[in-house]
Amino acid sequence: MTQRVAIVGIGTTGFRATTPDVSYRELTYEAATKAYLDAGITPRDVDAFVATSEDFFEGYSIADEYSPDQLGAVLKPIYTVSGDFIQSLASCHMMILSGVAKIAVTQGMSKASNMLTIPDMVTFAMDPIYNRMLKESPHAVAGLEMSRFMHEASATREQCAKVVLKNRRNALDNPLAAHGASLEMSHVLGSEPVALPLRKLDIAAHSDGAVVVVLAEEETAKRLSKNPIWLRGIGWCSDTPGLETRNWGEAVYAGMAAEMAYKMAGIGCPSREIEFAELNDEYSYKELQHMEALKLCKKGEAGQLAELGATGLTGTLPVNPSGGLLGAGNLFDLNGGFAVLEVVRQLRGECGKNQLKNVKTGVAQSWRGVPTTTGAVAVLSNY
Repeated sequence: MTQRVAIVGIGTTGFRATTPDVSYRELTYEAATKAYLDAGITPRDVDAFVATSEDFFEGYSIADEYSPDQLGAVLKPIYTVSGDFIQSLASCHMMILSGVAKIAVTQGMSKASNMLTIPDMVTFAMDPIYNRMLKESPHAVAGLEMSRFMHEASATREQCAKVVLKNRRNALDNPLAAHGASLEMSHVLGSEPVALPLRKLDIAAHSDGAVVVVLAEEETAKRLSKNPIWLRGIGWCSDTPGLETRNWGEAVYAGMAAEMAYKMAGIGCPSREIEFAELNDEYSYKELQHMEALKLCKKGEAGQLAELGATGLTGTLPVNPSGGLLGAGNLFDLNGGFAVLEVVRQLRGECGKNQLKNVKTGVAQSWRGVPTTTGAVAVLSNY
């Protein structure tokens, strides 16, 4: 039974605010074609497929029945994970480790521009008895959490704004990102109030796109790729779904998922062994909260690191060198796929102006967004 699993192929359409020229099936087809070319295989070589799919996001029920077509998975084993892309990646990882497959493929996509009432759709995910009836904006939940996090972690409004400035600026040099911009502090702090202290520019705009990843067991990976990216550890966690029973100051789900991934990867001191991170930053404060949850710094230090520039491209702990979701766009359940894509690109040395020097180990982290407390973490390295 194999002991190691690697990413040997990855493909993406890149990310745009709107894609009227293609369907979400065509987005997946393009990403899959690129992934297979990258891995040097055809769909016939794949033993199993996992699709990342949520019917609400795709517009009709049992949408995953159409997944085999654009992946080349007709008459092949395939199933769907209604969760984040990294959770689907974990399913592929387990199938390979258990010997069920030697090559497995996971897929994810976003067609947010097709959704006419995104706030109503997200609100429908709230508890139907106690929360949904309040008819509050999903951002109101984030605003409350932001307030509590800033209080407990001694983070300032300006430090959260620094996250926006950094990530939107990084995105300008990422050809895959849709929302790059050169902003000033006054732009962020003066943008439209949404759910104070949360303002409009603290929130990632939405984007469309697709990512497909090809994984393989160790011997196959070495045969297919000169530079396989090893999936050293992976973890996932769902904390309480209730707004009334959760910890509002900390991302407990991220901490527990990271603990699981670090244990598998043999990482004892994340702040020293993790060289860079792609973290969920759907809201500006979330980057800081997730840094602390993943033990990339001590509690209360994330805001200071952002303020001092330590999380920038030339800092001691680069976070979201790709521009993150603030720069690329909120991709719903593909957010983890974007993080994995960008960690792989960094480890391969394919990030152009945003390329970090001599990095060997990075972490990708996801969160399913309001109102959930579900997240996943993957540790990747090129050795």
